[in-house]
Formats: sequence, structure tokens, C-alpha cells
Amino acid sequence: MKVMCWLYGPRWLAVDALYSACSMQSEYPQHFDRDMACTEAEWLMWLPRAVGDHPLQLLSSEAQVQIGSGSLGLHWKVLAQRSIGAIRLPRLQVCFRFQGLDDSQRMAFMKRFDLYTQRGGG
Repeated sequence: MKVMCWLYGPRWLAVDALYSACSMQSEYPQHFDRDMACTEAEWLMWLPRAVGDHPLQLLSSEAQVQIGSGSLGLHWKVLAQRSIGAIRLPRLQVCFRFQGLDDSQRMAFMKRFDLYTQRGGG
């Protein structure tokens, strides 16, 4: 398996190479909320590539993703920064609402989505 370093190449190529081999969670319920450490501008930059080839409709603070015969509704709002010592992290609350998708379909979609939007250090 070939992986491209984020420092030297487009990150979506690395994600495409890795997403089929990894899983971020063991299950994804139909409805869940997340507290994400990103700005709204970063979220909007990531979102089109994170959903892959699925049609995406963006509105103000919400989006609709068509996934086969089902869909994912996303709604977000900016939260107060998280402070850890001298570090300040942006926060965005994102609500995920799946409709018409079974467990395996949600897992397949979220596997790519999570790998694209995750942040890591090291």
C-alpha cells in the first residue's frame, strides 16, 4: 500500500489509499453529535472531499448529503474555544442525522469521512 505524506502531497490521496483498511468507530448510530476541533472555515473546506462522490448541498450552517437511496443531514454551530493551558482550540458542534441507511452503509460512509476529517499529531 502506498501512502502519500501530507507535507508533500494532497491529503485526499492519502485518505483514499487508507480509508478501506481503517475504522474509526465500531458503529455509527442514526443520530449523533460531535464536538470537533476545527473552525467553520476548515469544516467547509474539508466537507466536499470528506463526502467523496456523494452529492452535497450546502446551506447556511447545514448540509445534505445524498448516499444512495438514503441521506445524511448535517447541522453545525460554532462553540466557545477550548482552553488547555496556553493552547486554544476552536470548536464546532456537528449534528449527524442519517435517514434510510443501514448500519453497514453508515459505516462505509463514515469510514472515509472520519479519516478525511481527523486531526493527528506526532
